[in-house]
Amino acid sequence: MSLGHALVDDYLAFVAARGRPNTLLAAAYDLKVFFMVVRKEPTEVVTADVFAFITAQRAPRRGSRVVRLEDGEAGLSARTIKRRLSSVSGLFGYLITRDDVALDRNPVPSGLAGRRRGTRGAPLLRTPRTLPRVLGPDEVDAVLGVLNTHRDRAMVLAMLLGGLRRCEVLALRLPDLRPGERRVFITEGKGGHQRLVPVSARFFAAVGEYLDRERPAADHDRLFVVLRGPTRGRPLTAAGLDEIVAGARKRAGLPKLTCHQLRHTCLTRLREAGMALEAVQAQAGHRSIESTRIYLHLANAWLVEQYLSASAAIDADLAEPGSIAAEGES
Repeated sequence: MSLGHALVDDYLAFVAARGRPNTLLAAAYDLKVFFMVVRKEPTEVVTADVFAFITAQRAPRRGSRVVRLEDGEAGLSARTIKRRLSSVSGLFGYLITRDDVALDRNPVPSGLAGRRRGTRGAPLLRTPRTLPRVLGPDEVDAVLGVLNTHRDRAMVLAMLLGGLRRCEVLALRLPDLRPGERRVFITEGKGGHQRLVPVSARFFAAVGEYLDRERPAADHDRLFVVLRGPTRGRPLTAAGLDEIVAGARKRAGLPKLTCHQLRHTCLTRLREAGMALEAVQAQAGHRSIESTRIYLHLANAWLVEQYLSASAAIDADLAEPGSIAAEGES
């Protein structure tokens, strides 16, 4: 992949050698956007240019009166801008390490400095923490009821019952299935990390029906393939899976349905059912437990149980002789 500038292309080659294809595509696009706004050579970029880029990204896209309900902003979301700044920061970190630019520090600041030395200061961008919506039992039944093929059902169940990511579902190969153990080997997880995870027997039953009745002969071992048309037998693409999920959403009458929402639903239900947070982390393939903590907030039953337990302890303390509440009653 090339953007036509030697230094930037060297960095993209570096990213390609150590990252996944999607990481390379995202970095290339982010850098293209940055240098379309900041029309300078990489060796000339300063911190003021980065702040100018942030301002340009925050500018209204569809008029100043059209804003997102999530954060009330009219420009690009803070998450998108933050990701683009991360790509730009990665470029300059690479160039500084190689002594390609005469800079003593990265022009992309990690945050705004505090008034006193040694203080952390404020983050460069504040990103709102929003909880992803999960499907209710009736919505899950509605989705499963409108799927047209055993293949589609198997893919949805992989996300809904196994918590697999979209890319992990599409990367599954026939040897990755271990039906006797009811486990699946994830060979192409996020960041290139592999893991072996259990998945419900319902998933393996759907896969069995798909393999027996629908999957055409193919010269590869990728599990999920195109069933009809000129590309019949070829591995299913991300766009193809998104189209399947979008069609299911419309037929089920749901306002929103995504692959990531199916994964979130699985992991939330596992936590609600009492699965330890560390086990949810392993199932999800999270490198950090902090990424898994969101399911503490999504699991409503867990939160209610924790609150009622703590509330009962507080009430017991207040009811003891000598407490303020007890004295007031006497």
